[in-house]
Amino acid sequence: MVSLRESPVDAADAHELLAEYFRARTDGFAQLDVAYTTTFPAPAAFAPPAGVFVIVDDDEGRPVGCGGIRHIPDGPHGTRYEVKHLYLRPETRGRGWGRLLMDDLETRARALGARELVLDTHHSLEAAAALYASTGFTAIDRYNDNPNASRWYGKVLEPGAQTG
Repeated sequence: MVSLRESPVDAADAHELLAEYFRARTDGFAQLDVAYTTTFPAPAAFAPPAGVFVIVDDDEGRPVGCGGIRHIPDGPHGTRYEVKHLYLRPETRGRGWGRLLMDDLETRARALGARELVLDTHHSLEAAAALYASTGFTAIDRYNDNPNASRWYGKVLEPGAQTG
């Protein structure tokens, strides 16, 4: 059975997954004739209470995905966390693990006092956009200057509401 576990963002398995994620983004952007800027995350940004980083392990205990949340300046709804570096190895996609990871990150954000989750993405990542829509995210105005992003999404976390 798939499992989720908290991990330092600079742990060996997290770094390996992030390196794969960044390679995939770089390759994907190259096909669009666009440059991708790689920035490995600062460990402190993904350590509670500033944030958290999660590893997805498959049913054999192998790390196959990751994602994190980090606190950013408050927004119009209050305490705001940003979803970052959501990645699943290609062979694991389509199993519902992305939704499981998004739900877990939302639960963790709520536990840290978040009133809003936001994220940015690129318009070429259609499967990601579908996942975000299916987990309750809607288009919002640009909230950062990420050179890799062309779309921004948000989700207000109402007190006591369920994830998903």
